Amino acid sequence: MGTARMGPLIFSMALPAMLSMLINALYNIVDSIFVAQYSQSALAAVSLVFPLQTLVVAIGVGTGVGVNSLIARRLGEKRQMHANSAAEHGIALSVVGGIVFLVLGFGLSGVFVNAFGADADVSAQAVQYSHVAVGLSMFILISMMCEKVQQSTGNMIVPMIQGLTGAIVNIILDPLMIFGIGPFPEMGVVGAAVATVIGQICSMCIGLWGVFKHQRLLQVSMRRFKWRLKTVKDIYRVGLPGIIMQSITSVLTAGLNGILIGFSQTAVNVLAVYFKLQTFVFMPVFGLNQGALPVMGYNYGARNKKRLFGAYRIALGTAVAIMLLGFVLFQLIPEPMLMMFVDRTDAAATQEMLTVGVPALKTISLSFVGAAFGIINSTVFQATARGMNSLIVSVCRQLVIILPAAWVLGRFVGLSAIWYSFPIAEIASFLISYLLLWREYQTELKYLGAGQEEAKA
Repeated sequence: MGTARMGPLIFSMALPAMLSMLINALYNIVDSIFVAQYSQSALAAVSLVFPLQTLVVAIGVGTGVGVNSLIARRLGEKRQMHANSAAEHGIALSVVGGIVFLVLGFGLSGVFVNAFGADADVSAQAVQYSHVAVGLSMFILISMMCEKVQQSTGNMIVPMIQGLTGAIVNIILDPLMIFGIGPFPEMGVVGAAVATVIGQICSMCIGLWGVFKHQRLLQVSMRRFKWRLKTVKDIYRVGLPGIIMQSITSVLTAGLNGILIGFSQTAVNVLAVYFKLQTFVFMPVFGLNQGALPVMGYNYGARNKKRLFGAYRIALGTAVAIMLLGFVLFQLIPEPMLMMFVDRTDAAATQEMLTVGVPALKTISLSFVGAAFGIINSTVFQATARGMNSLIVSVCRQLVIILPAAWVLGRFVGLSAIWYSFPIAEIASFLISYLLLWREYQTELKYLGAGQEEAKA
């Protein structure tokens, strides 16, 4: 990570993660297609639980990013024992998180779901789905941590296999368990949740093998593990802003659901469908992010300014190209996208989905190119241990701006105007992220490695 050609290095590390995330995006879409074909009330139920699942991902990804960044920096600084300890703390923290969600998933799902005021059938299905999908989150938390630990060392192949295996198992089991095919009883949304958890268990097993048996740059052993408060603080110095940043997505989704349900249940379903579809655009960029983060973190730890910003330029250009392609697709084929998520036997429901959904997808996609800058700038902040900057951008974008804008536009203009809150928020976050990046450059990054150059001279 300190000497190889930057372009091939980033893409060799990012492509497996991008492929893995594309497969997971495919799983997310296929999962929702099967649920939608079962019934529109089932799709609505899964949509209501989506914020809780986003919260699980927030905890897993945020903690994992903190561990990833810490391991990469410690390896760059040649501090092997501290890098090993960071990996061990990551595994332990994911187990603790799983226990917390076990309590929350079975204890508070009903309170959360009933707060939306959906009808009794939708609420009952949502609670059943949440008990399994949220309550048994330990497997996905451990799996995500294993991915981040391996990615921090430049190993992208095993994480890719993890993602592929979990998604394939899930896709195979989904229709069997939802509709009751073969030896399986008809389980509806519960079947979708059980299929998801089984896929996560398979992914976790491969991840644990990769961390403890396959990779060689870290010596990870939980037998000698002891909690070290400083390591936890170092992880969450980067990870906590990431957790809050990702959790804001959960708050955003719940808030938008609360606004949209005042117009129609179809509007809530359209938002859920959008979040599924946009994963095909955003997941490759997040995969690129995972490939670039350890490279940036390593070279920041090694005080190599040229390679740090070389990685930034390559990542940013690629992210903009991906987002631009996504924008074009959302503008040209929104109707075929939406038709995947309707029950074609219900003509009225299908027409309502298209009437609400087509302008929604076209409007929201105006924010895609701007999002590329925000994501890659956040990668720089995370790699240089300035996760708070990422948090500031996300809070402004997903709470301070987008929710109030959506409420005002919905109240005074109507449903079709709510979708403009997405590009409005993205423009603001674009400007804020560059102001923060410029400040970071002027205060430290501009002088990165200057002392080393003088010493060489």
